[in-house]
Amino acid sequence: MRISPLPLAFASLSVASPALAADTLNGADTAWILTATALVLFMTLPGLALFYGGLVRAKNVLSVLMQCFAIAGVVSVLWLVAGYSLAFSEGNAWIGDLSKAMLAGVGRQTLSGSIPESLFFIFQMTFAIITPALILGAFAERMKFSAMLLFSAIWLFLVYIPVAHWVWGGGWLQHMGLYDFAGGTVVHITAGVASLVAALVIGPRKGFPQTPMTPHNLTMAVTGAGMLWVGWFGFNAGSALAADGNAAMAMVATHVSAAAGVLAWSAIEWWRFGKPSVLGAVTGMVAGLGTITPASGFVGPGGALLIGLLAGGVCFTATQTVKRVFKIDDSLDVFPVHGVGGMLGTLLAGVFAATGLGVFSGYGFAEGISSMAGQLGVQAVGVLATVVYTGVVTWGVLKLVDALTGLRVDEEAEVQGLDINLHEERGYDLL
Repeated sequence: MRISPLPLAFASLSVASPALAADTLNGADTAWILTATALVLFMTLPGLALFYGGLVRAKNVLSVLMQCFAIAGVVSVLWLVAGYSLAFSEGNAWIGDLSKAMLAGVGRQTLSGSIPESLFFIFQMTFAIITPALILGAFAERMKFSAMLLFSAIWLFLVYIPVAHWVWGGGWLQHMGLYDFAGGTVVHITAGVASLVAALVIGPRKGFPQTPMTPHNLTMAVTGAGMLWVGWFGFNAGSALAADGNAAMAMVATHVSAAAGVLAWSAIEWWRFGKPSVLGAVTGMVAGLGTITPASGFVGPGGALLIGLLAGGVCFTATQTVKRVFKIDDSLDVFPVHGVGGMLGTLLAGVFAATGLGVFSGYGFAEGISSMAGQLGVQAVGVLATVVYTGVVTWGVLKLVDALTGLRVDEEAEVQGLDINLHEERGYDLL
């Protein structure tokens, strides 16, 4: 049996949703989304865990790995209990209902388009896992483990799930015609803006910005970054929800943008500082990946190349501005890379989806939208709504958690390191 069909506009605009056209199981589609699901989980565990773990100081490496694992566990259970239903059941323009809580009514034969609904459920779960995990980079090395767990659980329900419903679950932004192929608004803007708010509320690490806080293990960070690059093919190409040309072109766009991001960021560093850094190269890659995410299914290779180049330059400038000008300790640059990249990519999807740009042409605007100005207007509304909603609600969640548990470890614990203080373990045996 098929699941209840979502609005037709959603099926035509967004790919992270049940399709309406097919009502029989397609083995090729199912095999690909099974693979893509594993790739997206691989992005968090171990990809993001190693990337973030290598970027913090040695005394906090285990705390980051633990946070990634804990979020994967908490979000997975909450997604089953109610999260999936609230995001992807019919509900209204703002939120779904509880008709599919605990996967009620979903069996082995239940389909979501041409794949099992259980597969669509777990594919979407991996997106829900990585989004709050990204925010860890903003408050790394100073937040209580209990506060992190509580914040992640509440934030999932109050921010991620509503925005996912707006964009992918039949909500108001989807009806407007917003283009977000794989998570520019739902994942990157929400995580990026939440990170900026968290960094401001919790305050800087002790010694910032005077004391250098360099990555303790760039080899680990680069290894994790490589896993992110590979895993991102599941993230973007998997969002086609089919083994077809749309998925293949999304994979091409994803890779081209990542490569361009590496080159752009490295070139700027080389010009400004005399040497390109390894850290800059991998950060440029992440910027290219995050920025292409919302546009990956709507633009061609030429558009992806320009998006990646712009991502490297714009996100590099944003990183320098946040840290050096505004002195905000977004520890691992989540807002300037993911937040700014998500905004940029969401807007550029409205540009490079146009069909009259020669080698930079995309695949057309949303149904009912006939001009670049019209599509850009919808994209801008989506960006603005996501930024404002995420910022306000995240601030409220942080204040609530602070009142309940306190957000920050004490000064002694921060100096000693979270590994030994919160988990009674060390990342390295130095004897």
